[in-house]
Amino acid sequence: MRKLLEFLLFLALVPAFVRSVDPPLNYDVLGLIVFKADVKDPESKLVSWNEDDDNPCNWVGVRCNPRTNRVAELVLDGFSLSGRVGRGLLQLKFIRKLSLSKNNFTGTINPSLAQLDNLRIVDLSDNNFSGPIPNELFQQCSSLRVVSFARNNLSGEIPQSLSSCSTLTAVNFSSNQLSGSLPSGIWSLNGLRWLDLSDNLLEGEIPRGIEGSLPDSMQKLTMCTSLSLRGNSFVGEVPTWIGEIRNLQTLDLSGNRFSGQIPDSLGNLQSLEVLNLSGNGFSGSLPESMIHCKALYALDFSGNSLTGNFPAWIFGLDMQVPMLPENGPSGKIKDHSPSSVQPSFYNLHLLDLSDNAFSGEIPGNIGLLSNVQYLNMSRNSLVGGIPESIGELKTINVLDLSDNLLNGSIPSDIGGTVSLKELILEKNFLAGKIPIQIANCSSLTSLILSRNNLSGPIPVAIANLTNLQTVDLSLNNLTGTLPKQLANLPHLLLFNVSHNHLQGELPAGGIFNTISPSSVSDNPSLCGSIVHRSCPGVLPKPIVLNPNSSSDSPGVLSSSSNLRHKRIILSISALIAIGAAALIALGVIAVTVLNLQFRASTSHSAAALTLSGGDDFSHSPATDANSGKLVMFSGDPDFSAGAHALLNKDCELGRGGFGAVYQTFLRDGRPVAIKKLTVSSLVKSQDDFEREIKKLGKIRHQNLVALEGYYWTPSLQLLIYEFVSGGSLYKHLHEKAGGNSLSWHERFNIILGTAKSLAHLHRMNVIHYNLKSSNVLIDSSGEPKVGDFGLARLLPMLDRYVLSSKIQSALGYMAPEFACRTVKITEKCDVYGFGVLILEVVTGKRPVEYMEDDVVVLCDMVRGALEEGRVEECVDGRLGGNFPAEEAIPVMKLGLVCTSQVPSNRPDMAEVVNILELIRCPSEGQEELG
Repeated sequence: MRKLLEFLLFLALVPAFVRSVDPPLNYDVLGLIVFKADVKDPESKLVSWNEDDDNPCNWVGVRCNPRTNRVAELVLDGFSLSGRVGRGLLQLKFIRKLSLSKNNFTGTINPSLAQLDNLRIVDLSDNNFSGPIPNELFQQCSSLRVVSFARNNLSGEIPQSLSSCSTLTAVNFSSNQLSGSLPSGIWSLNGLRWLDLSDNLLEGEIPRGIEGSLPDSMQKLTMCTSLSLRGNSFVGEVPTWIGEIRNLQTLDLSGNRFSGQIPDSLGNLQSLEVLNLSGNGFSGSLPESMIHCKALYALDFSGNSLTGNFPAWIFGLDMQVPMLPENGPSGKIKDHSPSSVQPSFYNLHLLDLSDNAFSGEIPGNIGLLSNVQYLNMSRNSLVGGIPESIGELKTINVLDLSDNLLNGSIPSDIGGTVSLKELILEKNFLAGKIPIQIANCSSLTSLILSRNNLSGPIPVAIANLTNLQTVDLSLNNLTGTLPKQLANLPHLLLFNVSHNHLQGELPAGGIFNTISPSSVSDNPSLCGSIVHRSCPGVLPKPIVLNPNSSSDSPGVLSSSSNLRHKRIILSISALIAIGAAALIALGVIAVTVLNLQFRASTSHSAAALTLSGGDDFSHSPATDANSGKLVMFSGDPDFSAGAHALLNKDCELGRGGFGAVYQTFLRDGRPVAIKKLTVSSLVKSQDDFEREIKKLGKIRHQNLVALEGYYWTPSLQLLIYEFVSGGSLYKHLHEKAGGNSLSWHERFNIILGTAKSLAHLHRMNVIHYNLKSSNVLIDSSGEPKVGDFGLARLLPMLDRYVLSSKIQSALGYMAPEFACRTVKITEKCDVYGFGVLILEVVTGKRPVEYMEDDVVVLCDMVRGALEEGRVEECVDGRLGGNFPAEEAIPVMKLGLVCTSQVPSNRPDMAEVVNILELIRCPSEGQEELG
């Protein structure tokens, strides 16, 4: 540091001498040390930078010219650095490449970088730079070749001085907030090969030439290979001179407001590989001249108003179909079936013609597109059937023909599309059966055939498609039973067969344990608990807890077919005792002792459990004051050691405001969690208790802990839940070692999953009342599951003071309206608790922290830190800086909005879910410009 101070003083006092005499110290070393002093390095990536070194050539990220030992390149991409880019870099007089991409640098771009006369490549992409692009930066750029400021927060207009950089070959200003019109001189950059200004706020028209020729200002742009203006607000027609940029390989004008016809001159672009004109207002038909663009790899015309003939030039065909403009041109596709016909585009992998007004039939030789992987013709007016040659598309991954006027049947040749992952044929007039050959599409993840006229049974062979995640066969005329093998599909997330004519019993297991009733509704002959309809001839066997059993556990259950006539059943030990009189006395003594202990521990609770099932959760009558009732909503097997678990502290999982939770097992070996309620004196009557519990038992969501049953006696109430193995969110945040802390991705998923569960509860008119991190469980796949929802409704009245006392462990989560009798308790209470939970997940801190001489409220701490720009202090330090600020900051702000003191200022949970899904940033891989 002494050398650094000497050098800075030296520069301040005798600048002229410094310029005329070789300094005793290395400029590059000191310049980089000054740069490092302005930077935060949480991962210690720059630890090798030592001010005492003679040169920096062995430092990480630094590359020197081997002849001069002066810095030629500084590449620090993805180092998680933050702070500002200071003036230290100006000492690197011989640097040719400066790349600081994929970091968290802030502030404005330093215009003094223009003083680096040898600089050829500047890449500051994927940071948080803000403000305008300095005009001075391009006033002295005699050597600059590549500049990328992509994916920052830059604003203002593109500087006019950019037009003076005649040496530029690549410019990437995409994904910022740049506005205004393009500098007219940008089109005269004769060396430009790559121009990407996409995803900004730019506007205006592309200048037009005289009689279609290239404007004088653009005569030298003909060497450009990539032009992207995607996602701006450009208007007008695409000029015909675009076809004179004959070296173009990528042309992306999507997501603007271009109108008019697509120019015929595009046919001149014989090197064109990617053409994207989607999301504009183009009209008319596609130019047949494009038959000459044989290098096309991806072609996207979706989201326009194109009409007329279907593009048969794709197959190298001459359509020769007259246009009918007076009838709103419809055009038809001429089918050329000879096998000698070859397609124009051998390399075409993506073809998207969706959201237009194309008509006619799909050509019978569609199979000629032998390399296509993505084919989307949805939301047009196509008629006729699906050609059998569709099975020749061996490489296709996505086929979307939805929302057309297609008829006929699904061809059995569909089984030839062996690489198919998504088949979307909804909203057509397809009839006939679902072909069993579809089972050959072993990679299929989505099968969407809804809103057609399909009939016949659902093929059992579909159960062989083990990769299926989404199946929608709703609104058809399907008949028969649901194949029970469907329950074995391991990845199935959505299965909708509503509005058909299916019959019989719903499958058991898999997705059918948690399926929404709406997914199987309007099938009058389907039966099962989900559709509230009993299956004929299927009666659940009652289960009885035998108080006189000599088993080691007082919770052993046995089946009985004549429960109403016989309440006590001989256990195995009793049968053995018949043949061994000597053991009878011992058995009687053992049973007596166990019964006395059991009755004392449960205050004369249930001596008998009866299992009732069926769609209406019908009761089994109790015959005496000591008998209890067990109801399993799904008719699953009974407990093997349920009551034993309640007497064993080793089986206890935790305790909360409404009771203790224990783990036990069903007879089929499946674990369940039992909550033993400790609010017996406040619980409603049996009828009210059962009514509320059955409502909660019908609520199913992938992010909610499923309530599977209950047990009732006047003095003992048990709730039976699915067992979630991963422990609570509280333990993951506050009790696990730092090495096992949750990643940012895992935290975001927990926040989003919890939000979805609460939104679902609110749609079902259920308020949670008791949201906190200890009530959010994590399953084996890392998904959150919210438990203990709606239990406050078991109280005889929703008195806020009684409720507060029952959930006092939720200190810090409770909305302020709990303290005010005049404010109605609504779903906004859950929103408040969720906001606190967001901040707890992001920061890793408890809602209220008790210090030696202070109490820190999490909401206040985060609000103050954000207002002062101290973002790093808010995010859990165990993340080590490995989090995207563009996600973390909006998430924390959302948490603060949710914890507004005024309930009406808080968003609904459905809105919260939408906001979170918008915040999530897709990971984008960006190749280095060079």
